[in-house]
Amino acid sequence: MKILSVVGARPNFMKIAPIMRAFREAAADVQQVLVHTGQHFDEKMSDVFFQELELPQPDEHLGVSGGTHAVQTAKIMIEFEPVLDRHRPDWLVVVGDVNSTLACSLVASKKGVPVAHVEAGLRSRDNTMPEEINRKVTDAISDLLLTPSPDADKNLIAEGVERERIQCVGNVMIDSLIAALPKIDQSSILENLELSAGGYVLATLHRPSNVDDSRMLHELVEAINEVSETLPVVFPVHPRTRQRLHAEGIHVAGNVNLIGPQGYFDFMRLMRSAAVVITDSGGVQEETTYFGVTCLTVRPNTERPITIEQGTNRLVQPGKATLLSAWRDVQTTPPPKRCPALWDGKASARIVSRLLASC
Repeated sequence: MKILSVVGARPNFMKIAPIMRAFREAAADVQQVLVHTGQHFDEKMSDVFFQELELPQPDEHLGVSGGTHAVQTAKIMIEFEPVLDRHRPDWLVVVGDVNSTLACSLVASKKGVPVAHVEAGLRSRDNTMPEEINRKVTDAISDLLLTPSPDADKNLIAEGVERERIQCVGNVMIDSLIAALPKIDQSSILENLELSAGGYVLATLHRPSNVDDSRMLHELVEAINEVSETLPVVFPVHPRTRQRLHAEGIHVAGNVNLIGPQGYFDFMRLMRSAAVVITDSGGVQEETTYFGVTCLTVRPNTERPITIEQGTNRLVQPGKATLLSAWRDVQTTPPPKRCPALWDGKASARIVSRLLASC
């Protein structure tokens, strides 16, 4: 049996790593091929994650990065087709909702190669998000839909997907987190930044709707500046966000520490020890839920409603007033600490079991 797995952007690495590890542990005769599209090319956004998550070096690197969504997706498809022809896998495994996920799924589907989509069924119901388009199209053409939570199953069934194509396996990203806990605990990032557990706020912003809109970026930074009057803020700055801050000449308060993108262990340690996390990320909503850390997600919607219903996440309409109102509220009424079922570190084993049973 040959499995070809695709990674392209930072969130993919945490999802593919435990699946590849589970295949190695479950079946020595399975041949695994790893393809990196190159969608994230910054060392801190890519290479360091391979090292820390013990991912093997890619068998194929497509070297595609930059460009509009259409250009990037098209380039990945063109570069991926001969790779797929060369390896002829029994299954293509794609994860998440990035352009690489969509592009490679389309090529495989047209070539008659079965596609397994990990993290299937998530919906924000906001088609202005490129990720939502990627999710919906990938799910529509995938042969096996491996979901992280029951709400994702319900979304797919409502869209007419046959029940036998769906399996709720749990959250594979939590597998990576649990496996990494010993090394996360060994991180010295708090000491390096002179922080104490529970004594700071962690902030991340990168979505175009928040950072490319000049007025909105000004508002959100003003809110973060005001938050820093209560607790210091650590802000690992995405390259996209840093460029916008510089271009707009936006003032960042002295108690907001702008640092570069962090490796997995250091970032997880910062998250685990934060009093509150302010973010517009998808994965951070899940990781804070597992850690039991209050999360304010600055977005009008989320494809991960289970983190609100059962976790520590709170959705905040983007804007200065709304963010500061939510910040004040969670100081007095933090959300309860609950973790969804099947977020237990065994999702990758369930994925591998299902794929092995298919052959």
